[in-house]
Amino acid sequence: MRAITVTSNNSLELTEVPDAQAGPGEVLVEVAAAGVNRADILQRAGHYPPPPGASDIMGLEVSGTVVALGEGVDGSQVGDEVAALLAGGGYAELVAVPAGQLLPVPQSVSLVDAGGLPEAVCTAWDNLMRAGRLTSGETVLVHGGSGGVGSAAIQLATAVGARVLTTAGGPERAARCRELGADVAIDYKGQDVVAAVKEATGGRGVDVILDVLGAGGLGDNVRMLATAGRLVVIGTQKGRKGELDLGMLLTKRASIHAATLRARPLVQKAAVVEDVRERAWPMLDGGLLRPVIAERLPLAEAARAHELLDSGTVFGKIVLLP
Repeated sequence: MRAITVTSNNSLELTEVPDAQAGPGEVLVEVAAAGVNRADILQRAGHYPPPPGASDIMGLEVSGTVVALGEGVDGSQVGDEVAALLAGGGYAELVAVPAGQLLPVPQSVSLVDAGGLPEAVCTAWDNLMRAGRLTSGETVLVHGGSGGVGSAAIQLATAVGARVLTTAGGPERAARCRELGADVAIDYKGQDVVAAVKEATGGRGVDVILDVLGAGGLGDNVRMLATAGRLVVIGTQKGRKGELDLGMLLTKRASIHAATLRARPLVQKAAVVEDVRERAWPMLDGGLLRPVIAERLPLAEAARAHELLDSGTVFGKIVLLP
C-alpha cells in the first residue's frame, strides 16, 4: 500500500510500505480520507511519538470502507462505511482499526468529509462533557475556535444549551466562529481576552474553559474561571511549564483537568467513542453539528497540508485523499 513516511530530515514522502493487516478485534479499512491534526506535526518533528504498539505512520482519524475483519469482530461487516479514531496509521491507503473505535458515517455527511470528524468530535465531547461536566445554561470559553477541535466544540456546546465564548485570530475568523454558534467571539489579536470575558459575563467568569494554550495561558485562564469553574487543558501551544496561583484556585473552588486521547487504553477510547456515538453523533443528522472542512488534498500533498495547518490560516480541518 502507499503511505506517507517521514524521512531522515523530517520531510514527508509517499512511499510503498507493507499492507496493514487486521489483527484480533480489529477491522481493516480502505481509507477514503485522513484528517490532519496538529499532533501529526508534532509527531513529524519527533515531539509526539505514537503509543507502544501503534503504527509509526501519522494520522489519528480516517473515514473509509471496511474491507476485512479480524478474529473475534462482531457488529461490523465488509462494505460498511465508517469513520474511525486511531492511535496512528491514517496517512495510508489501508489502516487497521480496533473495532471499538469505529463510528458509522452519518447520512448527512459525505464519506470524504467524515474523515475530519472522529478526532475533533471525540476530543471536544470527551473534554467538554465528560471532563468539563458542561451542562445547559452554563458558560464555556473555547480557545482556538477556528481549529478542528475548536470548531467542533463550539457546535457541541451550543447544541447542549451552553452559552459559548471563543477566541480566534482576526475579525474574519471571529465572525466565522459566530456563524458556527458562538455567542461571543473574541479576536485575541486585537482584544484583551480577559477583559472581554469579564465584560461578556458581567464579571462572573466562565464555568468551563477548553484550553489549547497550556502554560502560556494558565494565569489568565484561572482568572477567567467562575466560582467552581473547570479548566480543561488539551494542548500546550504556548508552553508546558507555568506558574499556578493556588490561592486563586482555592478561593474559586476551581479545578484543572488535563488529558490526551491518543495514548489511553483501548477500553477507555472505546468508551469515549460509544458515548459520542450515542449522544453527539445524532447531532450530525439533526443539523446541530457539521464537519468544517477547509481543504481536501491528495495524500501526496501531506507536506503542503502540514504547512497550511502550521501557518495558522486554516479554519476547521484538512483531509488527505489517498
